[in-house]
Amino acid sequence: MTSPELGPEQQSLVDALEAEHSAVFGYGVVSAFADPARADDVAAHTAAHRARRDATIDALITVGVEPPVAAPGYTVPFPVVDPASAAQLALQIETDTAVAWRSVAERARSESTRATAIEALTDTAVRAAQWRIHLGIVPPTVPFPGRS
Repeated sequence: MTSPELGPEQQSLVDALEAEHSAVFGYGVVSAFADPARADDVAAHTAAHRARRDATIDALITVGVEPPVAAPGYTVPFPVVDPASAAQLALQIETDTAVAWRSVAERARSESTRATAIEALTDTAVRAAQWRIHLGIVPPTVPFPGRS
């Protein structure tokens, strides 16, 4: 949804909302295949993305932008068939949402939008690090989260 009447800040928020819609869907797939020992983490991460989605919808409505609705479904980037691929998908979700929130931080005009973006980017980086640890990826952090 690119609209000529949206400024860079608003468009980046729309893009971040679309990433959050996709994240909520993706965590549904993760939940179906995740290691049962990770169920609490998956539920918490799903809830975090739902809360971020809802807050982004509210922020867009506040500035008079019609928020896009979630698509009926999303394509996952690779087959998810077991706990390992579910964890890889969770890491991909966090990586993708980090890219979207970094874009918001770069394009933010208002201090509140920038603060929200930095908080969201930090949250995705922490969750991504948790998934990297679970997958045995060393180092578990990246120097610049959201940088593609």
